[in-house]
This record gives sequence, structure tokens and C-alpha cells, in this order.
Amino acid sequence: MLTLYTYFRSSAAYRVRIALNLKGLPHESVPVHLLRDGGEQRRPEHLARNPLGLVPVLGTEVGMLTQSLAIIEYLDETCPMPPLLPADPAGRARVRAIAQAIACDIHPLNNLRVLQYLGDRLGVDEPGRQAWYRHWVDEGLAAVERLLADDSRTGVFCHGDVPSQADCCLVPQVFNAQRFGCRLDDKPTVRRVVEACGRLAAFQRAAPENQPDAQ
Repeated sequence: MLTLYTYFRSSAAYRVRIALNLKGLPHESVPVHLLRDGGEQRRPEHLARNPLGLVPVLGTEVGMLTQSLAIIEYLDETCPMPPLLPADPAGRARVRAIAQAIACDIHPLNNLRVLQYLGDRLGVDEPGRQAWYRHWVDEGLAAVERLLADDSRTGVFCHGDVPSQADCCLVPQVFNAQRFGCRLDDKPTVRRVVEACGRLAAFQRAAPENQPDAQ
């Protein structure tokens, strides 16, 4: 049995929940509350799982795995069907590029610990933090829109007509963008792909509001 250490609003954990559901892999979810009592991710027992104090962490027979994209690729290699990366090298490179544009370029600027640092250490007020968030998300998703809209390989989903690692990343990022009131009206391809994903049970079950720790 796989064990996923997760938080319902963590977009990184959300990615892995989607991947697990797409693969049909049974797993136990163990919530790690990122705000309660200063953040449960800072407790020694979680730091033993991940020294960075982040979620997700996936407990497997080979040990604790960290970093959402690494976890998703591990799942793809150990449970190949259905694949989350295309069969051809160019397709795999494109899917990874879209996924990394989100996971490496958009998300790190706006995750919880960055927003907390802006407020607690640099004295940025709540409107300032909101403006910071919306700026970087809007700029990043505008680039993703171009990656999708300008490439004929975009289909129902980010790459073709089956969900991939890229969709696992896009849906959580758009969920967070909507929470913070980011613009999406100028990103029609992004919205269309997210709507297609939302019709699939694997994405529905992974949604934050459907998690046992949802508040």
C-alpha cells in the first residue's frame, strides 16, 4: 500500500493525487496540515520523511519519495499503464516542459512559505502579497497558454487526447489561480483543457474539496 502525505490545498500534493487516481493505484492519505500549530510539516516526524518540510511525500516499499514530478515519473515507470508521458522523445520533452513551466517557474514563487516570508519577514501586507501572487501566476499561465495554443499537438488535453503529467500540473495551478482571483478570461486554451480534465473521475476525486482534510 502506498501512503501519500498530503494537504488538501497543496497544489504539489494535488498533482500526485491526480496521477495516483489516473493509474488506479490504491493508497492511504495522511494529512499534514500546513497551517495548524505553526505547520505540521515542521514537526520532526515529517522532517524525517522530507528534510525540506514539504508535501507531498509518498511512502513506498523502496522508501519515502519526495518532489511531485519525481513521484509522478516513479509511478509512470513502476506502473506504466496508462502512461503519463508520451512514447516519443519529442512528446515527452514537450509534456515535461509544460509540467516544469508550472512546477518550476510558476509555483515556487507563490507557494505558502514564500507568501509567509513576504508577510512575516519583509512586512508585505495582504494586498501586496495578493498582487505578488496574481502577477506571477498571470505571467506564467499566459506563457502556458501560448505553449498550448500555438502547438498542433495540443488536443483535448495538454498533449493529445489522453491526460499526461502536464495536465496533472495544470489543473492544480488553475485551481489556486481561481482561489486568488487571477485572470483566466484571456487564457481560453488553458480553461478548455482544465474543463476537459474536470469531467474525469480521476481529477474529480483528487480535488481539494473532496479530500478528508478539506476545511
